[in-house]
Amino acid sequence: MTDTVTSTETTESVADFAARARAWLAENMPRVDPDHPPFSVRAEQSSWDRAQELQKRLHEGGFAGICFPREYGGLGLDYAYQKAFNAECRCYEMPLILNTPTFTICAATILDMGTEQQKRDRISAAIRGDEVLCQLLSEPSGGSDLAGVITRADKHGDTWIINGAKTWSTSAFAADYGLLLARTDWTVPKHEGLTMFLVPLNAPGITMRRIKEVNGNEEFCEEFFDGLELGDDAVVGEVNKGWEVATRQLHHERRAVGGGSEFASGTAAENANEMPPDHVGLAEATGQSDDPRVQDLAGRALTRRIVKEQLIDHVFRSIGNGSLPPNAGTLIRLFHAETTELEVDTALAIAGTAGVIDEGFGDAPDLEGLLDVGVRYLSRQTGSIGGGTSEMARNVIGERILGFPREAAADKGVPFNQVKRNKS
Repeated sequence: MTDTVTSTETTESVADFAARARAWLAENMPRVDPDHPPFSVRAEQSSWDRAQELQKRLHEGGFAGICFPREYGGLGLDYAYQKAFNAECRCYEMPLILNTPTFTICAATILDMGTEQQKRDRISAAIRGDEVLCQLLSEPSGGSDLAGVITRADKHGDTWIINGAKTWSTSAFAADYGLLLARTDWTVPKHEGLTMFLVPLNAPGITMRRIKEVNGNEEFCEEFFDGLELGDDAVVGEVNKGWEVATRQLHHERRAVGGGSEFASGTAAENANEMPPDHVGLAEATGQSDDPRVQDLAGRALTRRIVKEQLIDHVFRSIGNGSLPPNAGTLIRLFHAETTELEVDTALAIAGTAGVIDEGFGDAPDLEGLLDVGVRYLSRQTGSIGGGTSEMARNVIGERILGFPREAAADKGVPFNQVKRNKS
């Protein structure tokens, strides 16, 4: 990485860029308490409208898409500038929910695999705050085997006809375009007959429904495709080589989940449930700050948090210089999941019964009740599922980074139309 960037327009050091950002943020963005950021309910359209409004401000101020190329609406700067901006914007309200999946997953994938027109249209629109992007990957009949999708795309003349269904699509209700993986050839092995499409979600032939979770949240969606028509300009990458695009997409997702993407703008958590637990505050609130056992628990969690940040930096640099393969982003994804579980477990261990019973602490109003610790514990496993399970992450690390033999697969090399599915 360099300390300055040179273009036909300007030469600006990272320090000068940070100073300029500091002044602009103070004049143009709402201030927040970084330890208690505003809660963005991803299931509500108002949260996305607000995020797009803030994104438009960033774009107008010249601080949007810092690491995206200039020709696609970004600033064309390296990660040092994004990190500097992230440090400066910590005390300001930012459009953080646009990071995932719009920028760190979908726009990054289009940048790597899309056509020139797709890059100029979709990436630029996202950076301007005009569009939101999402993923359309998982299916009702599928488990963790993404290559086994059965949503089909059949070619009729110059038109692709899409039929099938997708599910667990994060925030698809708020999106304008989605990256959809479909099967275009059933006569070849499953990985060889897939194609990725860029789908406008307001097109005829798409029915979308919100999925209501047990806690009442409706962030996820399911989509049904009934004769959706797309042109060749919707294909991302090459026909029947969609697995290459999906693999790149998963690479970006795993980096994004762990916090290692250069395309993420801002460093605070997207909502309160993603903020690291305040173990020291919990110990003080429960009168255990002098307890050696509690000190040990808190210290272990804090140490793990520091190591995670160092791992993110190491993996990012190593992928950049080629000493680690792109799949090494999975290391960040796995370590993030395990760190999150440890931090949440530690918080509940310190909170004790206060984490599950409504017991207030008058001397610590910010921690009163502590029921959020228990509620958060109930969703501790989400980090081990999103972006592919931790078990799959370990397979990727073993097979594609360490070079271990691949697991045996009964459908390897078998034409997909001959693979037995849903049969006992």
